Amino acid sequence: MIRSIPSPTVSALEFGPFTFHLYALCIITGIAIAIWLGDKRFRSVTDNGKSVVSDVAILAVPFGIIGGRIYHVITSPDAYFGNGGHPLDAFKIWEGGLGIWGAISLGALAAWFRYRQIAQKIELPHFLLFLDALAPGVLFAQAIGRFGNWFNVELFGRPLKAPWALEVPLQFRPSGYAAFETFHPTFLYESIWCALLAFVLIKYGKGLKSGQVFSAYILGYCIGRLGIESLRIDTAHTILGLRLNIWVSLLVGIAAGVTLLSQSKKAV
Repeated sequence: MIRSIPSPTVSALEFGPFTFHLYALCIITGIAIAIWLGDKRFRSVTDNGKSVVSDVAILAVPFGIIGGRIYHVITSPDAYFGNGGHPLDAFKIWEGGLGIWGAISLGALAAWFRYRQIAQKIELPHFLLFLDALAPGVLFAQAIGRFGNWFNVELFGRPLKAPWALEVPLQFRPSGYAAFETFHPTFLYESIWCALLAFVLIKYGKGLKSGQVFSAYILGYCIGRLGIESLRIDTAHTILGLRLNIWVSLLVGIAAGVTLLSQSKKAV
């Protein structure tokens, strides 16, 4: 009998009047690790790095979450505004649904704004070095955050018969897949990919020029996401037969690759 990964039977913990959603706890844990590692790395490149990362995070984290949610809602509008959808569900972040591209875009913009404010008071290195310091920690945050999808039993891939396949209860299986019991654990694939990429950037990133670690992070993530996204079977908008996130990963990955090459020509 083939063994498989079971799906969790609970997605929240209750302590008296308090309910803790495990998806949210995964996100919070990942953010905490990203801030800790980012702070440690940033202090290694500047003498004025004390508390800068945590100060920037106060603004960047909530904006990143908002950006991630906006991206998810825009790219999956039917779940909230289609037939049977509930618009107010768009605010229920704990139920899952954070788009990484929206989180990176709005989070980075807020980080740049706050970083520039701090730089007016103390001498700090270029913002690109700040992004380089954060990149591995953000990858670890993504790796941990993906386990929130496991607790919510969502974003799994095509049917699979293998020891690492994910058991999916009938009520969570998409239309047309009721006869299948096990599926690709795409949450686990992405988690492993993000963690491996983080370790690679930590080990080899010291020899790169400013901004290249962050560009390599975006490029590496896009490469992994392209393969993982092709396995997913959850409902998604398509363009020319391909899922929207495949197009986004392809275009963002190309842009990151071009940026990485141009940064290699810089003096520092």
